[in-house]
Amino acid sequence: MPLPECFRRLLGQCVAVGTVLLLVSGCAGLPTDIERKESRALTDTETTRLGQASVSLRQAHPDESGFRLLRSGVDALLARLVLAEAAQRSLDVQYYIWHDDLTGRHFANALLRAADRGVRVRVLLDDVGVKPKDEVLLSLTAHPNIEIRLFNPVASRSFRSLSAIGDLPRVNRRMHNKAVIADNQVAILGGRNIGDEYFGAHGEVAFGDLDVLTIGAGVKDVSAAFDRFWNSQVVFPVAALTGNEADSAGLVALRAKLKVFVEEQRDSRYVTAAKADLAVRLAAGSEGMFWGKAHVLFDDPDKIARPPAATEGRLLPQLGRFRSSIRESLLIVSPYFVPGEAGVTWLRALVARGVRVTVLTNSLAATDVGIVHAGYQRYRDALLEGGIRLYELKPEAIEHGRATERKGSLSGSRASLHAKTFVFDRKSVFIGSLNLDPRSIELNTEIGVVCESAPLAEELGGTLERNLDSIAWRLERSVEASGDARIVWVEKTAEGERRHAEEPGVSEWRRFSLWFLGLLPIESQL
Repeated sequence: MPLPECFRRLLGQCVAVGTVLLLVSGCAGLPTDIERKESRALTDTETTRLGQASVSLRQAHPDESGFRLLRSGVDALLARLVLAEAAQRSLDVQYYIWHDDLTGRHFANALLRAADRGVRVRVLLDDVGVKPKDEVLLSLTAHPNIEIRLFNPVASRSFRSLSAIGDLPRVNRRMHNKAVIADNQVAILGGRNIGDEYFGAHGEVAFGDLDVLTIGAGVKDVSAAFDRFWNSQVVFPVAALTGNEADSAGLVALRAKLKVFVEEQRDSRYVTAAKADLAVRLAAGSEGMFWGKAHVLFDDPDKIARPPAATEGRLLPQLGRFRSSIRESLLIVSPYFVPGEAGVTWLRALVARGVRVTVLTNSLAATDVGIVHAGYQRYRDALLEGGIRLYELKPEAIEHGRATERKGSLSGSRASLHAKTFVFDRKSVFIGSLNLDPRSIELNTEIGVVCESAPLAEELGGTLERNLDSIAWRLERSVEASGDARIVWVEKTAEGERRHAEEPGVSEWRRFSLWFLGLLPIESQL
């Protein structure tokens, strides 16, 4: 019996696509014989402006590191731009995402200006997350002081999407790290990528995020982590991938383009407000700096070559000493929260021995990745039954309890949580790129710092917990007369509590989509 025409066409298309994938994946491979010059962080930078400033600040705090929280998107961008302008010897930059938008271009321009002053600039990007245009990256590498490398790149530069699909097991493993290091004296770590939505400059979405600027001994450890990645065999210079030389004419054109763009934006609302904020920050000096021990934790870049179940070289086990010492409270802020059975069991065991466990994650209305929410929602009932205090962010413009209706931010943006922060007993805080989901824990590489500073932990944890009821829905298990239990979302309003029986702030279609996504057996990829 012959196949119907529609099935024959579908079969033909599948065969054609499969043939193309085989050809692309078979013909394209990563180069093996390449020159990968090893380089390290500069160590003789104490006499730089940043080095002298760091020493001056640390005189009253020997053997400690300084931490400044960057909660506002404007503050976080300004900190990066100021470091790029202040650097005299080196700038090391490592990111998963870098958009070609207002903030992305301003930061790129700042790095180019630094290179013009003689600063060595090393930029390490995730090839899939950033989706860079090779010709732009080649243009930048024409500058004698700029080198750009790509982490675990797609082999074919002409057929990137097809090549990625054909080599999915390898390409699925990504570098999620975010770091900036200036003169090996000051570093910024946290949850922010480079793009308008991370710095309060996007008109539709505002990520509630958190970075920490640090000085002191911990910076050397951040540099060591960067060097480990920079010199890794899974990292490739751009020119080695394309087979083309750096484009000096392209650098001239790119420089002119950035200069015109920055000049055009000089009087924009966001830039004007950022300048005003910068003046305030410079006047404040070292005010707002916390002090304590810094413990830099990061995944080994070779993690991506190991099986997902392997624990060697992984960040999460490094957190063990802090997790095992919890006695009173644990506050988890994770935008993508898929704890798995083991995570639920561990959190419930903490509660059973008297620890107050609080989790803040995205609501369905606030999340930017619905499929991850589908993975998380199957654990809500068990978490609540075990006594975990569970909160879901409302889709309102907030930044860790502060309204973003402020200078430099664009009002009307939908809020989405993006910070990755854990507060242990109000004594220490982890700030970094690690989400508590299978992708961050098992597949991607991550970095973060544990700040052993009770004042910082109290400031961050206390401020957030005081604002939870205003920025998030509190989840409860409600047992009905029939004995069946269901989840309700409790909202605090000026008129009192309002209880929602369904996921609030979303349509029926959105709820159905979540239900359908929850049927897919893909939790290990979330």
